[in-house]
Amino acid sequence: MDKIVAATGNPNKVGELENITSKFGLHVISRDEAGVPHDYDVVEDGETFEDNSLIKAEAIMKMTGLPAIADDSGLMVDALDGAPGVYSARFAGEDCDDDRNNDKLLDLLKDVPAEKRTARFVSVITLVYPDGRVLQTRGECEGRVLTERHGTGGFGYDPLFLPDGLSGTFAEVSQEEKDTVSHRARALAKLGDLLKDQASGSAE
Repeated sequence: MDKIVAATGNPNKVGELENITSKFGLHVISRDEAGVPHDYDVVEDGETFEDNSLIKAEAIMKMTGLPAIADDSGLMVDALDGAPGVYSARFAGEDCDDDRNNDKLLDLLKDVPAEKRTARFVSVITLVYPDGRVLQTRGECEGRVLTERHGTGGFGYDPLFLPDGLSGTFAEVSQEEKDTVSHRARALAKLGDLLKDQASGSAE
């Protein structure tokens, strides 16, 4: 089974990536397993999710010499003109955490009525190979931002985001339910289609 290095250090994302890629003989390993130094930090200075996803995947691929896969994702809130967007992970500052990011989002939306709190989660997955091949997909999940946290699961903005089609926030529902509509699951499903096409093409 061929190895792919996950550019992310988030074990939740690594697991989700592995669920899809393993079906095509690709085994996702962590940065640690690939020998990437703990203090190695990729500068994400792109203007879009596509830019940052590619930047991360290419950096890890060049460092390890192995195919690398990266996810860049975030929340886009209509009432905030698409913010926090690519700055979702550091919305409240460079040294912020999930709680502070959520607090800032709630504060900015405190006077926004429910019908105008529409938002979407976006995920862009990029898989790059040492031979120059690049596979990139984008998935989106529509929903709205609540006025308070609900649920203790998930990570990031999950406690505030109520996706269309589900009865609870991403922090309230099971991983299985989340995977039926989530932005990352949709991007990964598209990646699965590209990997299937790639596999069938190489077999011809």
